[in-house]
Amino acid sequence: MRNTLLTSITSVLLAVAVSAGVAAAADGTIDNSALSKSEFRDHARTFGLVYTLPKNVNDVLDSTIRGPLKEKLLNAKLDTEAQMFNIPHVTVVHVHSADPATPEKMLAAMPKLPPVLTVKLKTFYTTEAAKGAGRPWWFDLGVVKEGKSFDDMMAFNTTATAALTPLRDGPLPRCTGPVYAAMGDAAKDLVRTVGVSGVNVVKDGKELRSHNPHTTLVYSMAKFTPELQAQMNQAAKEFNQILPDGVDATFKTVSIVELGFAGNVLREVYRISLEDGSVTNVATGKTASLK
Repeated sequence: MRNTLLTSITSVLLAVAVSAGVAAAADGTIDNSALSKSEFRDHARTFGLVYTLPKNVNDVLDSTIRGPLKEKLLNAKLDTEAQMFNIPHVTVVHVHSADPATPEKMLAAMPKLPPVLTVKLKTFYTTEAAKGAGRPWWFDLGVVKEGKSFDDMMAFNTTATAALTPLRDGPLPRCTGPVYAAMGDAAKDLVRTVGVSGVNVVKDGKELRSHNPHTTLVYSMAKFTPELQAQMNQAAKEFNQILPDGVDATFKTVSIVELGFAGNVLREVYRISLEDGSVTNVATGKTASLK
């Protein structure tokens, strides 16, 4: 009975979410005006769908990488970056919306889930939001781009982007201002149409895959000077020597989360099992089901 009731409620909420997305597009509540400005859009709230790193992966990174990385950040006078809170994760998609009910709308609009994913995290590197923009920038650990689980991960990004980005109120703030101005045409088109770059979409019947799954270890709004880039590239080189074979990761859940401006996860809202579709409200511990 409980699952039947939840299914009914979910179906109603899904219809409402879809209608809201259509209405937003019709009445202009998705506001892209920040794209024409020179400053970043003010950040209200960003929500997202992510795979949180399993304990065994965090244990490996804690025992090998995070200590040396924190020391390098402090030596580079990046005190804020060294202290920034983040729940380690691999992103599916982010949406910016001031509406506090967005997580519930995301849950209602959730597309078919992927199966349990087994991938390899490998190769540390630096990334700029847009080359030449100066900030923000990140220090990442990539996902090996091969195998069935990687294909499943990419396919889910495509469907999740289509299902969830209509819930945005406009583009992600970190994709606006100087970052948007420095983007290439393809990235600009994504930001205009789905609010964020680096996601997979279907255009003219063809899937366009620009998604690059990864986990981020450093989030920074400091100016990414050539000197700082050289320091962080050296750190990546050293860490790739420490973990030359990478780390195997099995994702059994995907989570709806709230994020900071730079994309760091501040809290989990809902945790969804990829094994049976069960949903846990992280704040209350109560469980339900998508089906």
